[in-house]
Amino acid sequence: MSSQELIPAREFCTYHHVELSFIHNLHDSGLIDMTIQNGVAFLTGDELPALEKFVRWHYELAINPEGIEALSHMLGRVERLLDENRALRNRLRRFESGVAVGGSAGPADFTEL
Repeated sequence: MSSQELIPAREFCTYHHVELSFIHNLHDSGLIDMTIQNGVAFLTGDELPALEKFVRWHYELAINPEGIEALSHMLGRVERLLDENRALRNRLRRFESGVAVGGSAGPADFTEL
């Protein structure tokens, strides 16, 4: 399926046994994007993984839309921090391998970290 293929929101709801108002709540809170064409709400293929995750959180774990919004925000933050940590570890590894080869570690070398 193309990520730009439009899926009618009502069709998604029928397939996943989800209320359309739940999808609208997620859209209103900015968690998913919807396109309205001729009065019909559509989702793109790009939205499906996140939307399916939110549906599981709501219907299997009984998390309300406000809780989904908070969890999504916090998990996004954790992911960004993990990425930053990974990048810093890589920089440190390069720095340490340069010192082990015989480079000198001066104060200027630490300003980049």
